Amino acid sequence: MQTSLCPLRQRSPVRLAASLVAALATSLAVLLPSGASAQTQEPRQQILATGLANAWAIAPLPDQRFVLSERAGKLWLLDAQGQKQAELTGVPPVAYGGQGGLLDVVPDSQFASNRRIYFCFSEPGTEAGSNSTALASARIAAGERQLEDVKVLFSQRPKVKSNAHFGCRIAEAKDGTLFLSLGDRYSQRQDAQTLDNHHGKLVRIAKDGSVPRDNPFISQKNALPEIYSYGHRNSQGLTMGPDGQLWMHEHGPQGGDEINQPQPGRNYGWPVITYGEEYGGGKIGEGTQKAGMEQPLHYWVPSIAPSGMVFVTSDRYGTAWKGSLLVGGLKSRSLVRLEIKDGKVTAEQRLYTGAGERIRDVRQGVDGLVYLLTDGPNGKLIRLQPRP
Repeated sequence: MQTSLCPLRQRSPVRLAASLVAALATSLAVLLPSGASAQTQEPRQQILATGLANAWAIAPLPDQRFVLSERAGKLWLLDAQGQKQAELTGVPPVAYGGQGGLLDVVPDSQFASNRRIYFCFSEPGTEAGSNSTALASARIAAGERQLEDVKVLFSQRPKVKSNAHFGCRIAEAKDGTLFLSLGDRYSQRQDAQTLDNHHGKLVRIAKDGSVPRDNPFISQKNALPEIYSYGHRNSQGLTMGPDGQLWMHEHGPQGGDEINQPQPGRNYGWPVITYGEEYGGGKIGEGTQKAGMEQPLHYWVPSIAPSGMVFVTSDRYGTAWKGSLLVGGLKSRSLVRLEIKDGKVTAEQRLYTGAGERIRDVRQGVDGLVYLLTDGPNGKLIRLQPRP
């Protein structure tokens, strides 16, 4: 069990120096003080379900049940103990392959009264092999066996032939609008810097698919009105903070995974600036900083390959965990706990590093407990039980 708490690494404009700092962070880790509360240790993992086939998202419902997505296009209703209760039919066709398929799912904030969910997926195009990320809404029918009133609210443009970088995380803001993260599709990374497409963007729409009037580019010529921020690579983490501020993380190329608080109309730099490098080595863009482009709040070198993200708002794990930001790590095969103060990351803790599990999604249930979803053909749903 790893209980070391690593101080936040300072940013450096020199990529080599950043890599050296990252490599030394573990050996210079500060141990928790003697007699620290057991609540700062790793909570016990309780495996609720196994055999989940490339599951991507776990959405807690108000009655303590869950909705689970599997990339092949299956959507499941689970009981409160994480067991499959029924497959929900009616999911639109998905372009399953590579990183594509049925991806994120979240319940509407008024689910208890309207039974509505939102899900995103890789939507096939009319040209063979083409696809893009789409966002849909649907209602779980009274019999709890199918979806009804299924509507595609948004489709990323243009569709391209790619099986990578779909992004596809959803967050509902306090005003009821929906945020959706969109990847750069890997082969189209230069598009992230132009506003006439949805590649490498964060978009914001209303629940009926319309464009909010206060979106930042709604009146700008040659800009797509759904765009909220741009210069992103491939975000698989999106969540609202306790104060209502949106938080987002995204994959870097080889190093340079980022956490940001996206602001309307801002440019987050990809691929002009990055703390990562080309796969196999080599500089990307113009370095790590440029005027008019935002710096990340936190970044990782080497990459953890982040996926899933949630704030701990309950008291179930003690005061040390409350207010922490939890991030799943695919490459790092760990759960990352970040301490936040005044909107900044101040410390980092790596958890479950010995379990060898790729963590795809992280959510907090209505019971205040944290749920992890592991990635793979035999994925697990895990509940984190506080230690006494």
